[in-house]
Amino acid sequence: MPAPDAGLVDLRSDTVTRPTPEMRRAMAAAEVGDDVYREDPSVNALEEVFAARMGKQAALYVPSGTMGNQVALRTLTQPGAIVVAGRRQHVVIYEHGGAQRNAGVALRTVDDTNGIFSPVEVTEAVEAACHLRPQPSLVCVENTHMPAGGVPWPLAALREVARAAEGVGLALHMDGARLFNAEVATAIPAATYATSCTTVMCCLSKGLGAPVGSLLAGPTDVMARAREERAVLGGAMRQAGIIAAAGLVALETMVDRLAEDHVRARCLAEAVAQRWPQAGLDPTTVATNMVIWRHHQPDRLLAHFRAEGVLGATIAPGMVRLVTHYDVDDRGIERAAKAIAAAP
Repeated sequence: MPAPDAGLVDLRSDTVTRPTPEMRRAMAAAEVGDDVYREDPSVNALEEVFAARMGKQAALYVPSGTMGNQVALRTLTQPGAIVVAGRRQHVVIYEHGGAQRNAGVALRTVDDTNGIFSPVEVTEAVEAACHLRPQPSLVCVENTHMPAGGVPWPLAALREVARAAEGVGLALHMDGARLFNAEVATAIPAATYATSCTTVMCCLSKGLGAPVGSLLAGPTDVMARAREERAVLGGAMRQAGIIAAAGLVALETMVDRLAEDHVRARCLAEAVAQRWPQAGLDPTTVATNMVIWRHHQPDRLLAHFRAEGVLGATIAPGMVRLVTHYDVDDRGIERAAKAIAAAP
């Protein structure tokens, strides 16, 4: 597919963000070494900063959020085990069956219509193992939960799931690809969320605008094993400090500004609710940068948007998504709102 015209308002995803001038300067000036030998000072600094930000002992730099999740699965489970996860989580439906292929696990998917699930689901999975069913070894949560509209996990609900997992000896992994959106939306520090989890993964290349990379954090011994699993998956990098330098800038300068994306998403949600009240989208529930609603002719709608200079996307049959991010300003939002108002 050809690159979109630079004049288009690109709301397909926050992955389309481009590095800031400060990131580009940092990349050009980055100190580098061989990260496989643990000799890249920029990567080491990034991992240390992120681990501290998450309140964890250690961290590991990986090329993508998907690899971060897959490394966590391989590190915290064993083949044949059960992983309890929401049926619409990224690790379940957007990673090309990686959990089954890379970790050899089976997924026990539970209802996460509103972005969360009950601790009862965890205990029931363990009880099922007493009836000749596979033994669970891991629980996964996604925060923010993208298909549910980018909603953050309520901290109390997360803690209940964490207590349930701990109570039956299960590890808990958080796919926090957009955890910093949750932090900004709720004023709950990322480390407070992460305290409930064995491991936590965050993306630098979404709302934070870095060009490449994600990070996985957890206990020192777990991260040592994760480093080995990263190598197994082909994720070990050499002079990765060039991209890690942009990640450091992202963590230092791009978190607080996520609030702007959230305000702009609410504006889009209001436009959608006004144009399609039957879609059931309540703008007051749009807490972060995702606007997702059901439409009976998504292809036709996206074609209309493109004709109006706006790019959108779908995440499932009949489900349209618009995502705000650093590269879309207020004028872009106005243009998108007009396209929504004029939609067939």
